[in-house]
Amino acid sequence: MKRVTTHLVLALACCLGQQEWAVAQDKSPAIPGAPTGSTATTKTGVADGAWSPALTGERRPLYRLQKSDVIEIDFTYSPEFDQSVSVQPDGRIALKGVKALYAEGTTVPDLEEQIGQAYAAILHDPEVTVVLKDFDKPSFIAAGEVARPGKYELRADLTVSEAVAIAGGFTPRAKHSQIVLFRRVSDDLVESRILDVKSMLKSRALGEDIHLRPGDMLFVPQNLMSKIRQYMPASGVSAYVTPTQF
Repeated sequence: MKRVTTHLVLALACCLGQQEWAVAQDKSPAIPGAPTGSTATTKTGVADGAWSPALTGERRPLYRLQKSDVIEIDFTYSPEFDQSVSVQPDGRIALKGVKALYAEGTTVPDLEEQIGQAYAAILHDPEVTVVLKDFDKPSFIAAGEVARPGKYELRADLTVSEAVAIAGGFTPRAKHSQIVLFRRVSDDLVESRILDVKSMLKSRALGEDIHLRPGDMLFVPQNLMSKIRQYMPASGVSAYVTPTQF
């Protein structure tokens, strides 16, 4: 009889302990912003007990207007106010019947709201639609000893060697081993990097071929021999280049 009573007491204590543990778990502090209920144990986006703000960042930011961008403004119920304007050098757009608005750096949805507020003084509940018609397309510049120097649209993912090919390839005077890539980091800072494309192509190590970004500039310098040639007589140059011909 004593043995049975002992087993009952132990079983009861075990049940009470499990209930107290469950209550304690329910009263534990929740992670701000974390899901509740049965999925609370899944810590997606949680690091060291804190909700990660990086997961709330904007992954696909909207385009922001720049100088010289052209936009078309349509009024659904007041077509007489429809207009096409461009962002001026000071970043503003001139509008019919209202004051100019500062548009540089704003997104199209934000500008729609600003224009609607500006026309609310003369129109009843204006409905505005803004369409981006023309903008400065992503591009790169190829300069120096390439067949066709100039500015080219960056329509796809391009590498340095592909960009040189688009620009017509190297001229006979090009120094393939010291191509300079200029990349703007900020308004006041530009970084440069020297690329040995000659060695890269010779070794077929295309993994070292850098991918271009919008606004990059490639400069292909002149090789040493072409620099010297302009100061030497023609006969002297030929003798220096191919001495075995004599």
